[in-house]
Amino acid sequence: MASPREIRRRIRSVRNISQITRAMEMVSASKMRRAQQRVTSSRPYAERLQGVIADLATLQLAPEDLAKFPLLTHREIKNAAIIVVAPDKGLTGPLNSNILRRASSFILKEATVPVKVIAVGKKSRDYMARAGQNLVASFTDLGDNFELDQVRPIAQTAVDQFIQGEVDAVYLVYARFVNTLTQVPDVKQLLPIEQPESGGEFGEYIFEPSPNEVLEHLLPRYVEIQVYQTLLEATASEHSARMVAMRNATDNAKDLVKELDLSYNKARQALITREVAEISAGAAAAGN
Repeated sequence: MASPREIRRRIRSVRNISQITRAMEMVSASKMRRAQQRVTSSRPYAERLQGVIADLATLQLAPEDLAKFPLLTHREIKNAAIIVVAPDKGLTGPLNSNILRRASSFILKEATVPVKVIAVGKKSRDYMARAGQNLVASFTDLGDNFELDQVRPIAQTAVDQFIQGEVDAVYLVYARFVNTLTQVPDVKQLLPIEQPESGGEFGEYIFEPSPNEVLEHLLPRYVEIQVYQTLLEATASEHSARMVAMRNATDNAKDLVKELDLSYNKARQALITREVAEISAGAAAAGN
């Protein structure tokens, strides 16, 4: 059994750690609220933009006109690319491993073709480099309050790979934010852009200068917004997962302190009992 001094030292260490995890939990909770607000406020814009594209694709333009847009072009998939979005930092519980496991499963089992990787986040970059994947670009240190201008190079890299024929499809792998306790690793297609099946919300409007030119400018914007929305979802998932992980760590530290307190009391009682026994034995020996 450890000595009372050693147990007291462990108790101090665990309490110090619990204070740190508690502080990190509060910081993550604050960041999580802001990230959730950004996610919910951006979703209507992304949905509205998708509605405009649906209207243009289904009502305003003929099929032969749509064939002129490279971002809408479907071709046989011989090569693919994935944008793997993972946090720059750890301490997020199982979130990072779940995202990277989902990406690995897509590369090894689902894609069935050679896959290039565009890594977003240090965890994604480091894992893909260690795994020996074909890493064509990486983007790190975007921060929590990134803007669309910071996201645009990621989208442009994917668009360039697709238009130049280097890949025939681009997918996003990320943690979809559901709620504070649930973040689901997900895969969704980014390119080619799937033409929405329904439109008509803007059917009575006249597009200037022309539907073709409007769609030509909207499609790259749509790709950027999809990547931006994905990063917002990933950020909200990261802070939610970290808050929960730090809360669990704090609770575990408190439980451990209770166990150490019990061990300390037992060790202290054993030490007192041993000392009393030694004194009694010494007194008995002196009396004889």
